Amino acid sequence: MERKPKILVQLDSDPHASVFDSVVAVDSGVDHLFRHASVEPTQVRDLVHGTMFTRGPQDLHNTAIFLGGSDVNAGQTLLDQVTNCFFGPMRVSVMLDANGANTTAAAAVLAASKHVELRGLSALVLAATGPVGQRIVRLLAREGAKVRVASRNAERAEAVCKSIKRVVEDAPLSPVATDSASCLTDAMEGVEAVFSAGASGVQLLPEQQWTNHSNLKVAIDLNAVPPAGIEGIEATDKAVDRGGVACYGAIGVGGTKMKIHKAAIRQLFTTNDQVLDAEEIFAIGRQLAVESGK
Repeated sequence: MERKPKILVQLDSDPHASVFDSVVAVDSGVDHLFRHASVEPTQVRDLVHGTMFTRGPQDLHNTAIFLGGSDVNAGQTLLDQVTNCFFGPMRVSVMLDANGANTTAAAAVLAASKHVELRGLSALVLAATGPVGQRIVRLLAREGAKVRVASRNAERAEAVCKSIKRVVEDAPLSPVATDSASCLTDAMEGVEAVFSAGASGVQLLPEQQWTNHSNLKVAIDLNAVPPAGIEGIEATDKAVDRGGVACYGAIGVGGTKMKIHKAAIRQLFTTNDQVLDAEEIFAIGRQLAVESGK
């Protein structure tokens, strides 16, 4: 039987579809990539119907949808619209990774898990109101960690806690403000893992605030643009021991992120009924770690 080519339909909310995501799709073995930019929720139905009604149910696993763009909330809205179009066997697999939030968060949490037990972990997520930060909090909460959700704006931190608790009931989350050195000192007290998920080039944690903490076991900075989000961590750090703390920089996490991204794209084409969001993408990353023995 002739193999149907693998078609990935990339839907971006941005004016230009992500070149990064397009290159990863091609490197993941996609035969044809259809890119659509500036996609509005009202346009989703016709685009999705184009993926559903052009092949028989037995061939729909060869068509999939990737949702990208820089706005994770817009991507989540598109995901809801996409899944609402499906019925019975008429569906295709879909993956959400707007702004790389899901794959980056999965890689960061998996890096931490190499050094600490996630269940019961006391963790601090800086810039937790951002797209990657929110996904890190969500994944940690799923794993049973106690998470301090940090923002320079206390109300925004509280809003993120409420939002995630709607997805992860009884999640042990605590909103914390980090708008002063004293608040940051309080936020760091007793934590075993700290994640920095802030905007590029913004320092969130000075070196003196995290070195010499007896409880701290791992520090992960996802900012690749100087200055570092966590001062004293290099972008290329990958499990580098700095005073007894396993440190990771953005490039150190990036290799795992890319492996997860490519594996998730390939998995889309195994069946036609998958919805890959944060938890599903994290599970793919965990399976890759098991298979590699790391």
